[in-house]
Formats: sequence, structure tokens, C-alpha cells
Amino acid sequence: MSPVISLQRRALYDEGSALSVRDAVETLAQQLHATAITRDRAGGHAANERELIRQSGLLTLTIPTEHGGQGADWPTLFASLRRLAEADSALAHVFGFHHLQLAGVRLYGTADQQSRLLRDTVAQGWFWGNALNPLDKRLLATEVDGGYLLNGIKSFASGSVGSDQLTISAWHEASQTLLIGAVPTLREGVSVQADWDAFGQKQTDSGNVLFDNVLITHFEVLQAPRAVPTPQATLRSQVAQLVLVNLYLGIGLGAFNEARRYSREEARPWISSGVEASVNDPFIQHRYGELWLLLRPAIALADRAALLLDDAFRRGAELTAAERGEVAIAVAEAKVLAHRAGVEVSSQLFELTGARSTSARYGLDRFWRNVRVHTLHDPVDYKLRDIGRHVLTGAWPEPTSYS
Repeated sequence: MSPVISLQRRALYDEGSALSVRDAVETLAQQLHATAITRDRAGGHAANERELIRQSGLLTLTIPTEHGGQGADWPTLFASLRRLAEADSALAHVFGFHHLQLAGVRLYGTADQQSRLLRDTVAQGWFWGNALNPLDKRLLATEVDGGYLLNGIKSFASGSVGSDQLTISAWHEASQTLLIGAVPTLREGVSVQADWDAFGQKQTDSGNVLFDNVLITHFEVLQAPRAVPTPQATLRSQVAQLVLVNLYLGIGLGAFNEARRYSREEARPWISSGVEASVNDPFIQHRYGELWLLLRPAIALADRAALLLDDAFRRGAELTAAERGEVAIAVAEAKVLAHRAGVEVSSQLFELTGARSTSARYGLDRFWRNVRVHTLHDPVDYKLRDIGRHVLTGAWPEPTSYS
């Protein structure tokens, strides 16, 4: 993959369309921000806010135009996700995972499956949820006439509550491989449990989903047992990782902006500072500079990784293992820096804003709680291992559901 071509920014939209997307994202971000603190305290299912996402038109953002969608590229999706995460990382998570499921349809599905599922998503306003947790093999698929029966449970099913469709993975004992498919959330035998109780990302609807003799037809199977994933199909993990990258960066930016507002408008200077305003304290200025320089390189690497992913998507079935590996390294680099930036900015902000900023009415703790919960998704040490191994030996990361 040519690095020159990879880093060129293609304009998929005319200027008016690009402005329309940005306007829709900004309007939605402000709507979510208005109630983010109170909803974070309450937890549970944000039905009204999910309806706002649906009404925004952004659920069709990444669906190709030939299937009735807006045909946005991946940099546009991730920039939109990052802005929404500044306002409300839980609902941004649900939004991002919706588009992750659509990416799975595009990467795994046949032309007929893609056409029908993506067109129905546009026509019926479907909201997709995730029950594709590859580490959880408790959901079993047994072959029967017409398809497979699903029995068991899937955990960490983000966006499942209130969804219309679910992407699922199920373990096929006979072949010791995974089945990947799509089923309607309201299908008989599917039971979504609203039992997510983590101390952060409270409204991601990430509880358990139970399956009791649920039939998934052959048409709904996107990747059958025993299938050997192509480099193209394994791009799903890179889409997933970049969703996380931009969630962490959105949280970090949201924390930074809220802290800066507080420092400008409400913080009191320390008695020994010799200044009349906190923002004129050279130590405060120094620390804000340090925090900003955690965010800036992470944003640059995230944007570069999004461009590389977009190029890889366009390669389709011609994508090579090495080209896929180049994307994986770029995403790993961005993931490590975004992880560090999100955790550090959301924690250190209190040292700059002071004791009064810990009042519950400001809700500044939500940024740290949200990023601390989400950065546990998969160990960042393994991203560092992949990067180090590549630097030393030239080896690309082994394609898995996380790398």
C-alpha cells in the first residue's frame, strides 16, 4: 500500500454534504451533552437519546450509496464518533458499535446479504447491537435443517437493549470454529438482559443476551463454521479498535475542554501563585501544555490509522496480509496513545481544577470512570508487544478479533 496514496484525504462528499454531516453531528452532540451528567448518574437505557441518534440520520452514515446510505468514508465516521464521545461517551459507544456491526455485514456477507441487510437498515431505520464477543464461547451453534440452532449466552453485548438487529458469534463444537451471523433482536428465543452494572459507560446497554433454541437461517449466517477468514474479513477487528481509539480520544478531549472551562470561569488561583486568575499561573499553564501534548499525537495517529483503514477497505478482496498488517500496526500505535491520553487527562484534570471541581454537579468524574472501564476492553500491553515485535523482526500482528 503506497504511503503517499494511503495518506491522501479523498473527498467523498461535495462541500454541502460534508457540512450537512458535520451539522448533524454537532446538533446531536449538543443534545447528548445537555443531559449527559444526569443520565450518567441514573444509568440504565437511554431510550430517548437513542431515538435522537436515529432521528439524526447518522445511522446510515457508512452504508454505501448503492444500498441507499450516505457512503461516508471511515475518517468521517471516526471524526463524528470522536465528537459525540466528547459529549457522551456511552451513547457514542452505542453509535460506534452500530457502525461496527454494519462493517461486519460488509466484510463477511455475500453481495445478496449485504444488499438486503443494508437496504433494510436504511428503509426500516434499524439500530444494530453487538453480541459478537469472541472470547465468550458459551453460545453454541448446532446445525439443523435450514440453518443452526443457537443456545447459550453472550456477555458484553453493547447496544443490545433497544436494538433491532444483532450481530452474533456462536461456537460450533463439531468444527471448533466460530459462526458469525445476524438475527433480529425480537426473534423468538432471544432475551436481552438490561443488567450492565459497571461504574462507567453506564448507558451502553452492554448486558447479557440469552438464546434459547433460536434459529439462524443459512441466509443469516455471514461466516459459516470452518471458513478461513481472508485479510479483508479480518479488517473488522481494526474497525473495532479504531472505534475504541476515538472513544478514548473523545473522552480525553471532553475532559480537557470541561477542565479548561472550569479553570477559565470558576477556578481560584493558589495563594502563593502571585496571580489573580488561575489561568495565569505558570504551573497551571505548564500542566495544561503537558496534557494537550498527550492528546495531539494520539489524534494525529488516529487520523492516519483511519486513512489507512479506508484504503484497505477499498482494496476489497485484493487486500494482502502485509497491507492488512500495516493497518494493524497503525491502529495499535493510535490505541496505545489514545489509551494513555484518555486515562491521564481525565485523572490529572482534578489537580488543575482543585477540590471544588469534585462537586457532583460538575460530573467531571464521569470522564475518568468511563475511560477507565472502557480501556479494560483488551490489554494495551499486547498492542505494545505487537509494535515492538514488528520493529524488531518485521512481523505483522497476528489477525485476531482484537489485533
